[in-house]
Amino acid sequence: MFERFTEAARAVVKGAATHAERLDADSVTDEHLLLALLDLEGTRSADAFAALGITGRRASVESALADARRRGGLTRADADALADIGIDVMAIVSKVEAVHGAGALAGDRRPRRRWSNHRPFTRPAKDTLEKSLRVALGRGDRHIGDEHLLLALAARPGVVADVLADHGATYGALERAVTARRAG
Repeated sequence: MFERFTEAARAVVKGAATHAERLDADSVTDEHLLLALLDLEGTRSADAFAALGITGRRASVESALADARRRGGLTRADADALADIGIDVMAIVSKVEAVHGAGALAGDRRPRRRWSNHRPFTRPAKDTLEKSLRVALGRGDRHIGDEHLLLALAARPGVVADVLADHGATYGALERAVTARRAG
């Protein structure tokens, strides 16, 4: 499938691995794919971000992703559903952090011995890459571009889609922005 990726889409995949390494993550996640997309300039996804006013709000996106990591990766919908049955997620997070330290729910912090710098993609990140192929084919495109990766992230339920939506980048808004750029 990687042979169908455009140069910009390949840059996203490589950039995601770089972000995972920089953040000392054990694997590449959807979050890393989003951060790599935000790094691009002069591409369809960069134009979509600019059209939706996200380009200048990278710090806000990164903060929202960090908040989601702090909640143990729970989406806003998950936290709301728990709140409906009387469970305050942030109260639990606070208690866990009081005992185990800040960011205790953000993931496994045990040092790992690496034989190489290779970091595998998580199952959800692989699913996003596969979804990008379906998005491309559904739009009648033969190659997978960075815009297809962005649309795939927005289409898959989860923290990244929530953060995008909170910043005005729902699947529909992104699709309109990508289509407008293609037409223009």
